[in-house]
Amino acid sequence: MQVRDLISAKVSLAPMAGITDYVLRSLIREHSKSALLTTEMISSEFLNQSKEAGDIVARDDNHSPISYQLSGHKPQMIAKCAKFLEQYADMIDINMGCPVNKVVKGTDGCALMRNPDLAQKIVREVKSNINIPLSVKFRLGYTFDEMNYVEYGQQMQEAGADFITIHGRTRSQMYGGKADWKKIAELKRNVDIPVFANGDVVSIETAVQCLEESQADGVAVGRAALGDVTLIGRIEKYLNQGIYLPPPTQEEKIETLKQHLKREVELRGEKVGVKFVRKFYPYYLNGFQGASKLRAEIVLIDKREDVFKKLDDIILKQVV
Repeated sequence: MQVRDLISAKVSLAPMAGITDYVLRSLIREHSKSALLTTEMISSEFLNQSKEAGDIVARDDNHSPISYQLSGHKPQMIAKCAKFLEQYADMIDINMGCPVNKVVKGTDGCALMRNPDLAQKIVREVKSNINIPLSVKFRLGYTFDEMNYVEYGQQMQEAGADFITIHGRTRSQMYGGKADWKKIAELKRNVDIPVFANGDVVSIETAVQCLEESQADGVAVGRAALGDVTLIGRIEKYLNQGIYLPPPTQEEKIETLKQHLKREVELRGEKVGVKFVRKFYPYYLNGFQGASKLRAEIVLIDKREDVFKKLDDIILKQVV
């Protein structure tokens, strides 16, 4: 597939480490026909050393279009991993935007924005080893004083990148403050390849506003999809067909959380699966009466059936 075909829905699932796993991607795809899914960040060091990739590369036929994201700073190693992932992926994405300390200290993620020569070497090496589109995801810069996103985007394009996703914050902002969509428009004016805007897209309305301000080809949705697996599909429906679908009700969110938990337990076993899903509770329960107390109670429960009972009780109390 050509990159334009992969992004025709104008919306994608942004990669999130330890979050956008097989189960979440599957749940989102059930509500979205053709949005671009992206895997969680996969360490090239881990993948290179692992004898069996396992669940981290798992996918279903209907997951296409799907991009597999790699992190790292060793061009040949990343290229080797990209070649391996090509059998699963419709596109390979290189993480150049992760702001987490343990990632940037290893000169991965957003640290690459301070080393554009190395970043270009990575892109060139990967591009020469795969036969599918290649994308990069980065930020406005490392700090406010180092906002090199326009030049950096041009360098990535020159090295062979086919597609860009840019988060409208600097690394120093992490996930705080407001994403600057208007700056993304400056990048868009200065490159020829497609650009998706990421950051603060939390609804159909903000997706439309983001596209207007950024002039991007589409939007990438991250944290807002964690408690609403329908959001990406609803944005897709509106942008492409003009059809507005309402957000899920509280009852629907609880039913999705139960399905999410059920599938994670099936994938990982009860002990690990229940623990894994705890990070999603704040998102699913956001907006519920007494949400903080509910989260504090439910996070202590270790068995799936007991979690289900608690969730059913929550709905009964909300209705009353």
